[in-house]
Amino acid sequence: MRGWRRARLTERTKQTATGRTLEFEVPEWPGHLPGQHVDVRLTADNGYRAVRSYSLAAPADADRIELGVQAAFGGEVSPYLADDLPVGAEVEVKGPLGGWFVWTPSDRGPLLLVAGGSGVVPLMAMLRARLASASDDPCALLYSVRDPDEVWYAAELRAAAGADGAVDVRLLHTRTAPDGSERPPGRMTELDLPVPPSPADARCYVCGPTGFVEHAAALLLAAGHAPDRIRTERFG
Repeated sequence: MRGWRRARLTERTKQTATGRTLEFEVPEWPGHLPGQHVDVRLTADNGYRAVRSYSLAAPADADRIELGVQAAFGGEVSPYLADDLPVGAEVEVKGPLGGWFVWTPSDRGPLLLVAGGSGVVPLMAMLRARLASASDDPCALLYSVRDPDEVWYAAELRAAAGADGAVDVRLLHTRTAPDGSERPPGRMTELDLPVPPSPADARCYVCGPTGFVEHAAALLLAAGHAPDRIRTERFG
């Protein structure tokens, strides 16, 4: 990994009212692993600089990277990136960063991804890599959101769930559930966890707000998942 690289915004996609995915072109990008992140640096005309970290939302693809940005109310950087940075403008990125919260198709065994809100972003990189692989190991995504309008990658997740059983996608709504939902709104419980053939063999990745991650990790441990195979990443 070297220092800062120039990154040009090529596309912005709305995911939720405040969530966006941003695609950048980064010349000579060295590649990355699903689950890694980058630092993004903005420099104002007066020389003031601000740096924030954002997860990579897709597997490596030549000089292209995709980031997930959740605009924080009153935030200094995320609202600007989410809505105001012009397509074609440049920022600086450093990375890829992180080597522990990663998954690759060579990691065999059941894969369980547990996301809270925008915490689905790095897990989406893992899910996309899993779908692109020839692996037939069980794979599940347990995705907790407050209401249906806060689901990132909604159409892509529907397609993944319908791809001949490729992925078991379970959406959990904590405040408002869609009409016809069999599960009432509420916090995730042990009854929501998919049960792989052998919990101890599963690789588990949990990402979301701190309280959510701690709660989910405790449920996984109680369900028999091996502590050394539960990896967590939290924010907020």
